[in-house]
Amino acid sequence: MMKKLFFVAMVLLIAGSADAQRRNQYRRQRVSDDFYRPRVGLTGGLNIANTVSSRNSDFSTNTKLGANFGLFVDVPIIYPLSFQPEILYSQKGYRAQTVYGDFAQRANFIDVPLLAKIKLAPAFNVLVGPQISFLMNTRNTYYDGFTVLQQDRYTYNGDKTFVGGVIGIALDLNRNVDLRGRYNIDFQENNPNGSSGTPAFRNQVWQIGLGFKF
Repeated sequence: MMKKLFFVAMVLLIAGSADAQRRNQYRRQRVSDDFYRPRVGLTGGLNIANTVSSRNSDFSTNTKLGANFGLFVDVPIIYPLSFQPEILYSQKGYRAQTVYGDFAQRANFIDVPLLAKIKLAPAFNVLVGPQISFLMNTRNTYYDGFTVLQQDRYTYNGDKTFVGGVIGIALDLNRNVDLRGRYNIDFQENNPNGSSGTPAFRNQVWQIGLGFKF
């Protein structure tokens, strides 16, 4: 009797193990198939921007909120590495207190991040890479309380170009949506001929948003 029970238990154990292996193999195959499928998508989110000075440690600015949105492509290379180029419209800038009153700059860019994407876990990704930014236009505004004292607009049409870097993470909420957070900073100064009032500075931006893959 004991031998029969032992034999039945062994059969059930082997059958359960085989079924578990089959399920695991199916899951791995599904993950592999998903990873090696190129995806395109839309992204959008919030920018929290200000500037840092390259030469004057006393120069500090307040943050200015903006938006970012655009397109991206996720191209698999070899697991767990993929290449994710993007093209984004990105609002940057800063706010500061000056001797002339409250100052705010809005700078609109076309950003082109060229990112390496590394899948560290099934739903957790790290992204890092260079970024090329094309300045389209800026608006400088001086305030006295709620009154606009002066407003200057400048158009560049992308003929001012800057190189920067990006590092961030992406959490896959499901197969088609990810939650992303990033930090990017210019490597070059936006105002190389800076003065004591407006020294040489570089844009830095914290970003949070969503990506929708198709």
